[in-house]
Amino acid sequence: MQIWVENEENLDLDQNFISRLWTGSSHDVVEVSIDVPSDQDEAISLIGLVPWILVRCSDWTMIPLENLIACSRGTQTRIAAAIDREIEISGAAFALGGGVDAILIPGGMVDVAIKFLGDRWTKEDPPENTEINPTEARILSMESAGVGERVCIDLTRRINEGQGAATGSISGKLCLIHGETISSEYVPNRPFRINAGAIHSYIAILSSPGYIETAVVGRLKIEMRPLLVVRFEISGEEGQTVVQQAETVRFVSPTGTAVSVTDAKAGDKITVFTDDRVRHIGIALDGGMVEK
Repeated sequence: MQIWVENEENLDLDQNFISRLWTGSSHDVVEVSIDVPSDQDEAISLIGLVPWILVRCSDWTMIPLENLIACSRGTQTRIAAAIDREIEISGAAFALGGGVDAILIPGGMVDVAIKFLGDRWTKEDPPENTEINPTEARILSMESAGVGERVCIDLTRRINEGQGAATGSISGKLCLIHGETISSEYVPNRPFRINAGAIHSYIAILSSPGYIETAVVGRLKIEMRPLLVVRFEISGEEGQTVVQQAETVRFVSPTGTAVSVTDAKAGDKITVFTDDRVRHIGIALDGGMVEK
């Protein structure tokens, strides 16, 4: 976490602990004041477009800051929070467990901030995690989940064979669902589409080796369809996903073969991705959580 300091007259500080003296403007920073909910929406709309967003809250509240932190993770945009009181340092530093990327403080609070942050202070930025490792899981059972809302995600670009989305009911155990890049006897291929399963599912777009990608969603198709709940075991722990009961929905085997869910059965091996990070509004963050 970086420490920025408001540029004040006669400021005499140890520069080794300061990443930036804030003069009120910078080419790589957009400053946003959050006074009403629409201001949060404005800040979120900038994520991915600018290197830094500096947030000032007229009435210090944690939720807008948490939402910005969550939305910025995995992007090139970092969040800085302007802090006026010492008691606010802990809120910004540990929001969602990981905290903001920088705090902007008055010169008189530098010593307190350094002491509070301890070894969390840094001038360097940690690399983003853009890859997760695929793991083999064994299907335990496949049962009807009745009828529910399933979501087809149509992207604004095509994906290739071997790519799809990791989805599931438990954020740390997601099944790789192959994109509809494969033609069947009755349905043409739609290489922009992923049948992501039940509406509650977590989702991340990636390829079978585990490379995470970004894509723009052009359309969602939410329709009532028959669903299957698929329970699987990995390293002694159980996970599950709920998918549409249709031959065009395919798991991926550990060898890279796409397997229709209507052909899959107990004992089959499928590719899943495990992740011990927590989720805030569906976004992966470092931290601790129990989910069952």
